[in-house]
Amino acid sequence: MRLALITGGVLAAAATIATCGAWAAGQTSSAAGSAPVPARLAEGKAVYDKWCAPCHTDSAGLAGTLALQTKYKGEKPAVLEHRTDLTPEIVNYYVRNGVAWMAPFRKTEVSDAQLAAIGEYLTAPLEDRGIGPARLAEIRAGGTGQ
Repeated sequence: MRLALITGGVLAAAATIATCGAWAAGQTSSAAGSAPVPARLAEGKAVYDKWCAPCHTDSAGLAGTLALQTKYKGEKPAVLEHRTDLTPEIVNYYVRNGVAWMAPFRKTEVSDAQLAAIGEYLTAPLEDRGIGPARLAEIRAGGTGQ
């Protein structure tokens, strides 16, 4: 029984590391590289890319994006960077409190200043988030970002 628990834990950890490793090895935030991000949003994007993007970009199979796809069924974008309905207060709440299997982030992981920067980044106009013109047109035309 104990061996089964240890083996299960090791396999779960390996799957998590593999997923994050694949993301870090070549997949970046959906907005990255498409257009420049204004300097005032650079910190928020950097913190988002480090802490949020591993689960919330438009890459296939990411837990956060899949959960939002299921929840919104295409009524809202599943990719956080494509949302226009978020507020800094909503971002703050979910980061500090978590939801479902998303654990809350402590202030030692994401400081209050960094959290404010994420909120500013995710509530900025889409064109300021580094989303390129073609993708921006698709999102505005109703493409939900998965």
